[in-house]
Amino acid sequence: MFIANSPEQLPDRETLLSLSGLDFMQAMQRGEISRPPISALLNYALDTVEPGKVIFRGTPDFSHTNPMGGVHGGWYGTLLDSCMACAIMTTVPKGSIYTTLEYKVNLTRAIPLGTEILATGTIDHAGRSTGVAHGEIRGAADGKLYATGSTTCLIMQLAG
Repeated sequence: MFIANSPEQLPDRETLLSLSGLDFMQAMQRGEISRPPISALLNYALDTVEPGKVIFRGTPDFSHTNPMGGVHGGWYGTLLDSCMACAIMTTVPKGSIYTTLEYKVNLTRAIPLGTEILATGTIDHAGRSTGVAHGEIRGAADGKLYATGSTTCLIMQLAG
């Protein structure tokens, strides 16, 4: 899977609108479409794509810490925003896109540095103009719950 190093390497509008959301996410999983640059900065990658469900796998390191040495809340938030919104993306029809309207994160415990996690987003509702999903961050090895979240996304028909 390659990572875009410049705006020119990101999918163009024509490519984006020619695929359903599920096809787009599966193409990203296969490495045919660049994963977003932020995923390299925050050390996470697409693991699983299914209709209505997306899982990212990641591991926080020292570069993701706050001034007290714990994993920054923004790391949790980014992983949850990614998995929940991408779960909604899997339901978006060809010619449409989505954007996050709002999301909420609840941290339940600190993730120890170097702990591999799975961030799972699951669709609750996908309508014509909005999608709702929930997510969890759990330890990949032990299943410990580190955070939960919920999101609402706007679905926009741009073509067709």
